[in-house]
Amino acid sequence: MKPGEQKHPKEPPSLQCMHLAVVACGDRLEETLIMLKSAVLFSSRRLCFHIFAEDSLKPQFETKLKEWPSSYTKKFEFNIYPITFSVGNAQEWKKLFKPCAAQRLFLPVILKDVDSLLYVDTDVLFLRPIDDIWQLLREFNSTQLAAMAPEHEMPKIGWYSRFARHPFYGSTGLNSGVMLMNLTRIRSARFKNSLIPGGLTWEEMLYPLYQKYKNYITWGDQDLLNIIFYFNPECLYVFPCQWNYRPDHCMYGSNCRGAEDEGVSILHGNRGVYHDDKQPTFKALYEVIRDFPFEDNLFQSLYYPLQSRFLDTVHTLCGRIPQVFLKQIEKTMKKVYENRVIVYLGANHKY
Repeated sequence: MKPGEQKHPKEPPSLQCMHLAVVACGDRLEETLIMLKSAVLFSSRRLCFHIFAEDSLKPQFETKLKEWPSSYTKKFEFNIYPITFSVGNAQEWKKLFKPCAAQRLFLPVILKDVDSLLYVDTDVLFLRPIDDIWQLLREFNSTQLAAMAPEHEMPKIGWYSRFARHPFYGSTGLNSGVMLMNLTRIRSARFKNSLIPGGLTWEEMLYPLYQKYKNYITWGDQDLLNIIFYFNPECLYVFPCQWNYRPDHCMYGSNCRGAEDEGVSILHGNRGVYHDDKQPTFKALYEVIRDFPFEDNLFQSLYYPLQSRFLDTVHTLCGRIPQVFLKQIEKTMKKVYENRVIVYLGANHKY
């Protein structure tokens, strides 16, 4: 199958795609490609990338992705979509918080043939297979249709708990940089809201909700998602902080117990930390994955350089807990090599 072609919906479940969506505008080309690279490096099952991008970025994505080695391009297919908003004023949506960020709100409407989807921001890095977070879909109960992590672990330092002027989920709000969705459920649900006594569909709700709260929101579409799940808490599955690990989890001292126990699963380098020197631990991970030659030895060309780079970050609070960043990625690499040995032995056994 050529890159960009749609999968047949009736293929065996073991071959079906894990669908990953991202929205890229402005100067986010490299960041997005490094995120996609981390997804392909470690995942087992086939991936379908849904890339929403400005027109000027489309040919660059196509060129760069096709330059990857065939041993990796065979693991995924991709589609590139224009930035579109199905309801309301497109220019208003486009300027909400960051350029094009509101596009994620429209994924259930645009990707009508996709059942489930993982959306991530461009500044995300996978440190373990997407297969593992994809498994969380099976843990949804009958009312849950999306999963996100809390914005903070401690209300006393949380942004929403101190400053929000609108409803938000739970005691600390939600971060929407990593969002797992059952799109089929979202499309069929009717959501409680503060607009009318009855329920509204997802598409019906978006623009009126924005109009009501636009003078009170700071973080754009993330705030709208917080408002939606404030009124519909039974629809949300909350996954732990190691699935959306941000500088806030270590820059004031370690406060993500899940990452301390299991290691970081998904790194989210918000605040621009991949591109400045404020959090060198995050920057080191980004640059080492960026510079890793696809077909090289993972331990020699990725893990050991990481260990070396982390020695230069111990002057920061995040840098003092290298095991939090390394634990899961080491486990992931071992699993990748075990799988390769099994495949190699299996191929030889035929003869």
